[in-house]
Amino acid sequence: MTSPAPRPDTFYEEVGGHETFVRLVDAFYEGVADDPVLRPMYPEEDLGPARERLTMFLEQYWGGPATYSETRGHPRLRMRHAGFRVNPDARDRWLGHMRAAVGALELPPMLEATLWDYLERAAFSLVNTFEE
Repeated sequence: MTSPAPRPDTFYEEVGGHETFVRLVDAFYEGVADDPVLRPMYPEEDLGPARERLTMFLEQYWGGPATYSETRGHPRLRMRHAGFRVNPDARDRWLGHMRAAVGALELPPMLEATLWDYLERAAFSLVNTFEE
């Protein structure tokens, strides 16, 4: 099954489509690669599969192709992260790397704020322990 073309009136298209999300995710994982708390949460030897999953997820969420659901099913973010210890430190580290990645996009302020608001809320929702 082929994904329908993205609608031109979506946030996905407004921020620049696929290339923008690839840049965001690449910049994010550059930080994660050297993070002593986050890096162990990614089981693959390289971060390529994680990059691909996050890119597909964000593209779909923001109105791009539905490739994530077509290949992986419903996102179920809390379920998919349940096996990892996501405490406030991990959340804050994730947010720090993502904040730098969002800033590197140099989006117009309203688009940046919209993207950041979602990412921040998502990160807070995935905390599943308060243990160190």
